[in-house]
This record gives sequence, C-alpha cells and structure tokens, in this order.
Amino acid sequence: MTQQPTLAEIRKAPKVLLHDHLDGGLRPETIIDLARETGYDKLPTTDVEALRTWFREASDSGSLERYLETFAHTVGVMQTREALTRVAAECAQDLADDGVVYAEVRYAPELHTSGGLSLDQVVQAVLDGFREGSEGRGIRVNSLLTAMRHQARSMEIAELAVRYRDVGVAGFDIAGAEAGYPPTRHLDAFEYLQRENSHFTIHAGEGFGLPSIWQALQWCGADRLGHGVRIIDDIQVSSDGSAKLGRLAAYVRDKRIPLEMCPTSNLQTGAASSLAEHPIGLLRRLYFRVTVNTDNRLMSDTSVSKEFAGLVDAFGYGWDDLQWFTVNAMKSAFLPFDERLALINGVIKPGFAQLKWQA
Repeated sequence: MTQQPTLAEIRKAPKVLLHDHLDGGLRPETIIDLARETGYDKLPTTDVEALRTWFREASDSGSLERYLETFAHTVGVMQTREALTRVAAECAQDLADDGVVYAEVRYAPELHTSGGLSLDQVVQAVLDGFREGSEGRGIRVNSLLTAMRHQARSMEIAELAVRYRDVGVAGFDIAGAEAGYPPTRHLDAFEYLQRENSHFTIHAGEGFGLPSIWQALQWCGADRLGHGVRIIDDIQVSSDGSAKLGRLAAYVRDKRIPLEMCPTSNLQTGAASSLAEHPIGLLRRLYFRVTVNTDNRLMSDTSVSKEFAGLVDAFGYGWDDLQWFTVNAMKSAFLPFDERLALINGVIKPGFAQLKWQA
C-alpha cells in the first residue's frame, strides 16, 4: 500500500511553483497596513481574520468574473515602490516557509502605475523584493510579466519582459477574463517574443473552452498553458475507464505541453465541481505534463503543500506522485536546462528520497 504523506510532511518536500499571482497572495495584515499607509479606504474590514475570511468567501462564488473582482483591494494597496517591494519580499518568505525551492510569480505591471510609478520602476521594485525575501532561504523566485487581455498594452509589456530577462524576469503571460478576449488579439506581442527567443505562457482553458487552448498554442505559440483544465473537453472516457483523446488533447499530451493546474482555484471559479472530480486525476493517469499550483494563495486560502495534501486525499497519491508533479514543474520552468537539471538532481530528487525513507 502506498504511504500517504501528511500535510506536515509535504511541507518539508522541495516544491516548484509555476502559476502564482503576486496580487493574489498578500498577507491580510499587510493589506491592512498598506491601506493605512497609502490612504486606501475601500477595504470591507480592517480586522485581520475577518478580512482573510472575506477574501475566501468572495472568491467562492463559482464565477471567474466575481473572483477577479477581489483583486481591486490587493492591487489598490500595491501602488508604491515600498508596497511592491514589501509584498514581493513577503511572497518569497511565505513560499520558502512552505518548502518551495523555485517559483515563477506573475503580476501585471500596468496595474501598479496609478500612483505615478513607471513600468520599469514597478518591475525593479518587485525584483528587489524577491531578492530581499529570498536571501538565505533556499529559494529562487523569478517574475513573469503579465499583460491584461482586455487592454492594449501587451507589446509594451512583452518588450519590458525581454528587457529584464537577464535579471530575474523569466517570461511573459496574458491574463484576465477569457470570454470575448481571445489570445489572438495580442498576436503581435507573441510573434515579437518568439523572434526574441523569449518564453511565454498564456491563461487558456480556464473560463473558456477548447478554442482558447487551440488559439494559445496554434496561433500564439505558447510554451505552457495557464490552467488548461478544459482540455478535458477533448477527451472521451468510456464506462470501462479507457480514454480516447481528440486531436488537440493528443497534441497537448504528445508535445509535453505543461499544464499549470490550480485545483482549489478551479473549484472556486466553477471550472470543476469537486476535487475528486477535477480533471487533474484523469490527466495525471494519461501522463499529460501536469503541474500543481496555487494561483492565488490569499483568495484560495492555500499553499502548494495544501494543494498537494488535497490531491492526496482525493486520489490517494503517494510520494512518487508528488515527486512526479514536482519534476514536471521543474522541467517546465523558464530556466536554462542545466539549472533545471541541477535543481531536479541536486535538490528535488534527494529531498523526496529522504522523505520516502522516513515514511
């Protein structure tokens, strides 16, 4: 029988995080502090625990659009250099405390300029925070710069990502409501990134179906899919459990395109009805390149360890499964190959081996 890891044990495992939003992971006490310092007066409450609960409940509506509304408050207090650096430093500290050894944390620079900061100043403030929060903690945190799909600044943000790619910006992303805002609206930015040999991921197949995934891959050339959970719509499962993959699903699996899956978040936005019924179980069984992520740690009241623990409960996963997800993520990171290999062979596999022996 497979030894099932506990949450406390999982916290000790070396983990990798590819899909985490900076403005979705603030500490409630920090939001209250920053609101007081910056004069932001729209918070629903200034009680720490009540605010924590408010974020979780407001995010549990089953609607992606309602879920996205909660970000008005976090972004609202992230408009100064000091606020951005503090939030980034605390992000790195919180991830390190959860056992994460490598993370790519994304944010949209264009959302943090209403206080007068330039895009470059925003990027520099976050880089400084990640560097400060990571120091001496056994974690490396890189940035992904996100453009909002309903805006028209994607080329500007893509150029920003290329400009900072040698100092901590690992790649580019687009995010926001999918319906009505296909990724092909930003084709010029993606073509520019490809010409620059740059990495990018695209939020696709979360709130919208297969056409969003198809466009992200076949028109835009995405390296990874943010969520990609609706790829399940292209898989037919028979009563005996056998699965037949459609053309797109087969392409995604056979090309080893990484899926940045965020189970708890998917339950909140209605992309899945329960953890036990989440497509991640089938996709793992069919050997898709599945990775496990947090999306928004504040809104989902989660961590990578909690996500793993939930999957252990839902699917009976053991250490080998958790290592498989982790190695998938490290293989899929926007890092040079030798650096990925060093983390897999020097940190991740030895870390899991030790935990397996102790089990």
